[in-house]
Amino acid sequence: MRPIALSAFLSIACLLPAFSETKVWPEFMGPGGSGRSEATGIPTEFGPETNLKWSVDLPGRGWSSPVSDGVSLWLTAAVEVFPDEEERLRLLRESGEEEKKFKQRQVATGINLVVFEVELATGSLKRRLDFESIESPQTIHTQNSFASPTPVLFEELVIAHFGAFGTFAIDRQSGETVWERKIVIEHGVGPGSSPVVDDGILFLICDGVDAQFVEALDARTGETIWRTDRPEMRAPIGDRKKSYNTPVVITPTATGRKEVVCMGAQWLIAYDPKDGREIWSLDHGSGFSVVPRPAFSEANQLLYVATGFGQSELLAVKPGQGMLDPDSDLAWKETKRIPTRPSPLLVGEELFVISDGGVATCFDAATGAIHWTERVAGNYSGSPVAVGDRIFFSSMEGAVTVIKASPTFNPLVRNELGEMIMATPVPLDESLLIRTEAGLRCFSE
Repeated sequence: MRPIALSAFLSIACLLPAFSETKVWPEFMGPGGSGRSEATGIPTEFGPETNLKWSVDLPGRGWSSPVSDGVSLWLTAAVEVFPDEEERLRLLRESGEEEKKFKQRQVATGINLVVFEVELATGSLKRRLDFESIESPQTIHTQNSFASPTPVLFEELVIAHFGAFGTFAIDRQSGETVWERKIVIEHGVGPGSSPVVDDGILFLICDGVDAQFVEALDARTGETIWRTDRPEMRAPIGDRKKSYNTPVVITPTATGRKEVVCMGAQWLIAYDPKDGREIWSLDHGSGFSVVPRPAFSEANQLLYVATGFGQSELLAVKPGQGMLDPDSDLAWKETKRIPTRPSPLLVGEELFVISDGGVATCFDAATGAIHWTERVAGNYSGSPVAVGDRIFFSSMEGAVTVIKASPTFNPLVRNELGEMIMATPVPLDESLLIRTEAGLRCFSE
């Protein structure tokens, strides 16, 4: 394992102040996972022939979003080799999949894990880094990819996480692999949880059908700091125990203590980031395959979580100590039109969600009162993001609808890109980055 060079760290540290903070997007949904940006120069109207700054097609496939260090964009993909239909069915039978799920599963005979570096200013492909080639990987859902987790930036590293297929820490200057790990679990429908780093600790939610736990690694070396198993679950089968959530690190005012919050099937748990000890937990019911990343309100001291597949609910949780009460420790909850994939978005005093089927709702974040509920055409997988007082909803069908972040529904424009969008947009100064099925598109005023 190659040690991290101090000179390399200093060279990157010297570069960063030259760039506005609004050109840096270090993790899924941006700094702290808020999904909010004060970037400038981002158009409301855009498309293939409108405000397109640059466009780059990329080989392979991935639903991860790019991350930005202010100079380069980093994103992951998997170059896949698919069997013909006859071979696909044979492989599914041999894997033990239920025949009723065959239409929902995609099989690859091989994948090559890739990280791309793209120049932010021009869109030129600076580097393609090829990692492990995997024969006969786990099957995944037809709407997932083998490269869905978004990378995370830490010091001079970009850490690319492919779930059970591998985690790789790359020196951004040299392109060399500093460390790599493989934490093997059976995802069920493919990887989805994005990595998060805080105080030099890399947090990975590993909720598979065979095992469920959270693992914390030293972000500089890849060595395990702690691993904590999830509590026992009522679900009789592993398919109802799996999950695909991304952690969020919070510091409740009442304690002044950092907590890493990891949502999963049945359980919402806050861990001590240093040793993995459970600080508090909430039995939220029977939800599973939880994707939406939690949002935390500093003003209201509430944590907003969606409970996943089953009967998805939106809960406003009061962080506390020990086992929380599902009645007294909830400020409010809503059971209708709640997403199972897009994350909730907190903007000022309002909380915005969009269901998978395209019904958007604006809540009063403190009370749960509904300001409005409106249909936004399309189906949704990527999460909404806010730029100032505008919210961007990107549909799987390739349309991006822009509305005002307001307690009154105020749609501004619907932009048709004509390409499937599964990833969450990334807003930077003078650059709205949208990853499509084919590549990366950058729009600017």
